[in-house]
Amino acid sequence: MENQMESSCCHGGFRPKHWLLLIIALGAIALGVLSIIRERIVNPPQYQVTFTGHGRVFAKPDIAQATLGVRTDRRPTAVLAVTENTEKMNQVIAKVKELGIEDKDIKTTSYNLSPEYDYNQGQGRSILAGYSVYQEVTLKIRNLDDIGKVIEATTTAGANQVGNIAFTIDDTDELKKQARAEAIAKAKVRAEEVTQATGIRLGKLVNVYENDGSVPLPYYDYSYAKMEGLGMGGASPAPAIQTGENEVTLDVTLVYEVK
Repeated sequence: MENQMESSCCHGGFRPKHWLLLIIALGAIALGVLSIIRERIVNPPQYQVTFTGHGRVFAKPDIAQATLGVRTDRRPTAVLAVTENTEKMNQVIAKVKELGIEDKDIKTTSYNLSPEYDYNQGQGRSILAGYSVYQEVTLKIRNLDDIGKVIEATTTAGANQVGNIAFTIDDTDELKKQARAEAIAKAKVRAEEVTQATGIRLGKLVNVYENDGSVPLPYYDYSYAKMEGLGMGGASPAPAIQTGENEVTLDVTLVYEVK
């Protein structure tokens, strides 16, 4: 009888060690809850408010980038197309170097040899008509007064595609510093205006975020292959290129606690 009662206790309910584990688990949960409550009392959550200012600085660019291309169309063989295109491009690069542009500022950015086909209606299929080559180099022109000379000289030497003349600033660190100072000043003014209008009291500055704006690159596109007398063996006039100004922008966000 005693054995039956012991067996019933084991199978029909918790053993003492099960009760002990349950009590320990409940105690751990209670300690965790108390810890969270204590943290909220000692360090209550702080409300925050943000103010953003926008700074911008204008400056004249000091570097120009331009792409020069030589296109050779519809030669009967690939070898002939490559040979003619290479000779013309070598003449263009030689002329560029004569104008003082260094090797480090001359970069091949595109080269393409492709077959061309004509559709033969009588045969009902496309027939190989020849090969075309297009080669392109990108120049970095550090003397902006030479832009017109470069275009004039290279189109005369054989370049029949000139485009994407973009102007940039080599070192923008000082300009960004000025834009940053303006953005911070504007953010502080906005914070003062809001506090005066709403009556809220600002606490300490807890964070600063900065969004670095890009420098716009105004560019001009000249399709010399479509213009009579340019890059076709005759002398081409030097175009007047206007550099204008670039804008350096920067946003700063100030994060304050609210008392």
